[in-house]
Amino acid sequence: MSEPKVPILAPEDTYKGWLFKWTNYIKGYQRRWFVLSNGLLSYYRSQAEMGHTCRGTINLATANITVEDSCNFVISNGGTQTYHLKASSEVERQRWITALELAKAKASRMQAESDDSGDDSTSPAASQGAGSRNSEVQSTLRTLNSKVEDLSTCNDLIAKHGSALQRSLSELEGVRLGGETSEKIRQVTERATLFRITSNAMINACRDFLALAQAHSKRWQKALQAEREQRVRLEETLEQLAKQHNHLERAFRGATVLPSSQSNPAIDSKGPVPGKGDVSDEDEENEFFDACEDVQEFITVPADPKYHRRSGSNVSGISSELGMDDGTTSLDEQSLASNPESPQSQEVVPVRKRRSRIPDKPNYSLNLWSIMKNCIGKELSKIPMPVNFNEPLSMLQRLSEDLEYYELLDRGAKCQSSLEQMCYVAAFTVSSYSTTVHRTGKPFNPLLGETFELDRVQESGYRSLCEQVSHHPPAAAHHAISERGWTLRQEIALASKFRGKYLSIMPLGSIHCIFEKSNNHYTWKKVTTTVHNIIVGKLWIDQSGEIDVVNHRTGDRCHLKFAPYSYFSRDVARKVTGVVTDKDGKAHYVLSGTWDEKMECSRVMQSSRGGENGADGRQKTVYQTLKAKELWRKTPLPEGAENMYYFSTLALTLNEPEEGVAPTDSRRRPDQRLMEQGRWEEANAEKQRLEEKQRTVRREREREANRSANPAEEGKEPADGAEEVEIASEPSETTYKSVHHDNYKPMWFERQVDPMTREPTHIYRGGYWEAKEQGNWDSCPDIF
Repeated sequence: MSEPKVPILAPEDTYKGWLFKWTNYIKGYQRRWFVLSNGLLSYYRSQAEMGHTCRGTINLATANITVEDSCNFVISNGGTQTYHLKASSEVERQRWITALELAKAKASRMQAESDDSGDDSTSPAASQGAGSRNSEVQSTLRTLNSKVEDLSTCNDLIAKHGSALQRSLSELEGVRLGGETSEKIRQVTERATLFRITSNAMINACRDFLALAQAHSKRWQKALQAEREQRVRLEETLEQLAKQHNHLERAFRGATVLPSSQSNPAIDSKGPVPGKGDVSDEDEENEFFDACEDVQEFITVPADPKYHRRSGSNVSGISSELGMDDGTTSLDEQSLASNPESPQSQEVVPVRKRRSRIPDKPNYSLNLWSIMKNCIGKELSKIPMPVNFNEPLSMLQRLSEDLEYYELLDRGAKCQSSLEQMCYVAAFTVSSYSTTVHRTGKPFNPLLGETFELDRVQESGYRSLCEQVSHHPPAAAHHAISERGWTLRQEIALASKFRGKYLSIMPLGSIHCIFEKSNNHYTWKKVTTTVHNIIVGKLWIDQSGEIDVVNHRTGDRCHLKFAPYSYFSRDVARKVTGVVTDKDGKAHYVLSGTWDEKMECSRVMQSSRGGENGADGRQKTVYQTLKAKELWRKTPLPEGAENMYYFSTLALTLNEPEEGVAPTDSRRRPDQRLMEQGRWEEANAEKQRLEEKQRTVRREREREANRSANPAEEGKEPADGAEEVEIASEPSETTYKSVHHDNYKPMWFERQVDPMTREPTHIYRGGYWEAKEQGNWDSCPDIF
């Protein structure tokens, strides 16, 4: 395959264009005109400034060029100059990167040639050619000295001729001539005097410059020589470290995987590995992921080739989980082919066409002071937060988005092995975070009693129901059931903590997944979501923490670790790693990927203690694994998603109006509907009306409770549905379980002790879908 052609810069060519440059946290990225010429990158506010005002210049010869993502890249010289730049498209960014790399190579080459020609002394590592370089330096110095002598001669001549001219003019003044002639002589004398003053000024400036250059020349030469010697030492040290690292890597692989004299025919038969030029890296193809920093608790290496040449009985025991190697039908294909209830064998039913767009997000400016000044003197629970911070979905709809990749549970329901099923469940837990990577808008807080149904039986085989079961603390219950053999239920309460620059959101509560055929019951909890740059700067979201997915029937467990983002980490961003173990702690699968892109798994053939030490001083576990298999990959966002709150294909349909839903359904919420239509001022007014209505209902419920036989529950609490600003202690799971859940009885869920985890939770009591079929919503409260 031929290499793509890239633009080549001629020596006199320049590269110009518009780029966005990061300025500060207040203004963010600003459009600037950049000019690349002679190894220097300069920028201006506009093209008109090129003739008189340069805003900054960086020398590419000593600069580092780093690509951050599809449009962003960074140029830094390792010192005080760092340019964070953003192109208008990925193609434009690649053009700039190509031009910058070519200019950098040329500038580095020219600097090296200049260094060689101007170096008057050599280090021991570069002793060859020292005589020729010294002779060139001496020749250059002789030329400079001759030029200095010429300048001195010119100085003497100017002084000599200037003095002679002054004397001649003075003699002319003594001669008695006519009045007109005397006036001419006087004018000539004045002009000669000006010439003498100007010449003296020029001579003095040249003399000062020459003295200054001679005084600093030796100092600069010494500093430059020290830098050259230091560079040579660093290059030698880096070369030694690279050789040591390569030697240790070879020794480690030979000790833990194969004897040093044995080759790997399974890999050799595949030919050279694409993208690898060194024969020593030929086995990198089967590596699951590179050995990384202390955030990773284990290391994976390719399994011994003997595991690829097992007998038929042994192979069947391995390949029954997650499919086999090339040439063998995967488990999913076999299941679909043999399942008489698969979609291919069923009668085709017309499926409703869902919407694929919503109105574009308006570009309204947000004045924080205009919001805060209206809150002076008000109670915290009554501070109205405008919809400018929101997205046109409620928290119940965001909770339903966990089912975006329901196919993973469908595949898990077909699995014969609980360990293989665990891999799909773990991938499902990670996939629920993929929709949050660009979603910086806050969902609407559901009103108490608000519901949301997601009926996808025809398209996907499942139906889901959410209800806001408590407001203090805010808690939502969720129940989903699929015709393909699985049930998902959860109750999630959100506790937030504002920490100055960022906001931490900690979900409390457990998620349950039950498979009907095997009766496997899985539980897990969610990780912490962090929203950065709350005050100034561009908002961005990170997920961090650990998840333990537990199969309560078999004792299998999957420990997932979400690595927090670190500016100094060399590892891939948003990384997730995990290990699937049985009840005895034996590892069977290794998982790896990112929560915003994909997850893969590799079957563990052998594990041992060894390798490098972790942060706590303990040796990491080394897993020998087979080739990785992809479990899940994120579906690309629809076209124009950046103008539609970065909604996924499923999210775009969640607030689509539907007939027959309950009067309490989130689709009927007026402030949310007005925001989706771009009428934000009306949405803010409607939001305040709903919150005040909920306060009135809350006060009436409290009065009824005070008249009952439980006076201990008296007291004023925050209003239902208000976007509250809470100042609370560090939340905990124990606090959440013991807190009182309002004086409210949910419509479709009832609070009871979970039989598996022994935790109090809200479980679906039934009746919703029957009420929908009958169209009987008489018992639903009027919350809108």
